[in-house]
Amino acid sequence: MDITPRKKLVHLDLKGAPPRVEYLHKLIELFSQLGADGLLVEYEDMFPYERELKLLQATTHPAYSPEEVLSMQEFAKSKAIEIIPLVQTFGHMEFVLKHRSLWNLREVPYCVGTLNPHKEEGVRLVMEMLRQVVKLHPGLNTLHIGADEVYTLGEGDESKLWLALPNRTVEKLFLSHVTKLARAIKEEWPHMTIIMWDDMMRGMSQETLIASDLVGLVQPMLWNYTPDLDVEITVSLLEKYHSAGMTELWAASSFKGSTNVYTCVPSTVRHVDNHLQWLRVAASLSAGVTLQGIAITGWQRYDHLSVLCELMPVALPSLASCLQTLFLGHFNSEAQFAVTEKLGISSVEVEEIGRSSAVDSMFPGRRLAELTVELNTLLNSDDIRFFENDMFIRGWFSPYHRRMKLVTPLITMQVHSKASGILTTLQQKVDTMREEMMCLFHEATVQEWMEEHVHPVMAPLRRITEEIRACVKEMVP
Repeated sequence: MDITPRKKLVHLDLKGAPPRVEYLHKLIELFSQLGADGLLVEYEDMFPYERELKLLQATTHPAYSPEEVLSMQEFAKSKAIEIIPLVQTFGHMEFVLKHRSLWNLREVPYCVGTLNPHKEEGVRLVMEMLRQVVKLHPGLNTLHIGADEVYTLGEGDESKLWLALPNRTVEKLFLSHVTKLARAIKEEWPHMTIIMWDDMMRGMSQETLIASDLVGLVQPMLWNYTPDLDVEITVSLLEKYHSAGMTELWAASSFKGSTNVYTCVPSTVRHVDNHLQWLRVAASLSAGVTLQGIAITGWQRYDHLSVLCELMPVALPSLASCLQTLFLGHFNSEAQFAVTEKLGISSVEVEEIGRSSAVDSMFPGRRLAELTVELNTLLNSDDIRFFENDMFIRGWFSPYHRRMKLVTPLITMQVHSKASGILTTLQQKVDTMREEMMCLFHEATVQEWMEEHVHPVMAPLRRITEEIRACVKEMVP
């Protein structure tokens, strides 16, 4: 079996590094040219919530305006790209529950992401979020309600009371909230297709799922982003959902944002391998079990309060390779050539694409991708990473020497010269990259990326140069 005739959605995670609108349109154009059918858009605090929900909008940079959200849809529609909003409704509610006025809606005080399922105020809040999103998406037919990684569920006082009654479990508590929400959505928008993440249901029996009344209300999206995805287990899960009556199933893969929470540059082969495994899953499903499509996720953060993952420009070769893998069913030299030809690059691995003076055309943000790779390589070079292990620093400028201000000026000035040279080179690259980043992202994203990747490297070098100057001043007349 082949999932390529089904929908292929590119996940656009806007809870970190939201692109400027002009760049967003260029990305949508590229996604269309690469063969994507839709966008799974996770707005979070970039959505222009109004009235009592206005506090949910981002404060570090401007949220998209209603006009910008509508223009994005119009542009996507002109490229035959469907937009499916993803609105978290249970877990990963950090961007909502971080606000002091909404702390009382948390399941437990110390978990910022999980909604208390017992408070009607919480359901009303979620429904109002959905109303505003649906209103700003005219003609919307499909919603993704999240519901993954509902941490600490069952640990709140009200949940403990609920669970104390016979035949009640955390599984049933989860299902009751999602069922209540799904019914409310269907009552308001009877035509609406509802998708949700599957992970909270993976350990549930078929009987539990059937008894939940969730069957017929939602379509599970089973996510797995690993290059060694277990085909047998994944097929078993999908067939369990199908047997329970959830016959419309989705897959979710990854083209970035799933290697490590702080990864800066993605590995294309890792993400291609994930898609090859998904193709094996699709081919192994029993007759009659099919996938509606696949969402190719591109996480920008692991959650609202974590650091930035890879920026979109450096991940575009990976995305193009993953889509090509889905189209062809493999990723041989022919597929790789198709990707490099389309994007105008020399390799599918962004670290090896090389410099080019060509116009971006099929690769919006290429210059930033090149600069990111160059700067990341420099920041992780042995000369910089292990600078404080240099023989001269450990031998003639140890913490003891610094404290006592007892140094050999001749040697320490050589160290100072080397550190200053590295700092100058770094600063030049940082300035160039900052200028390029500002064209595609807001200042807040630029600042965050620099503080995450650059400042931790440059700060120790600056400290060494300052300490050397102070020590030498004590030793030289």
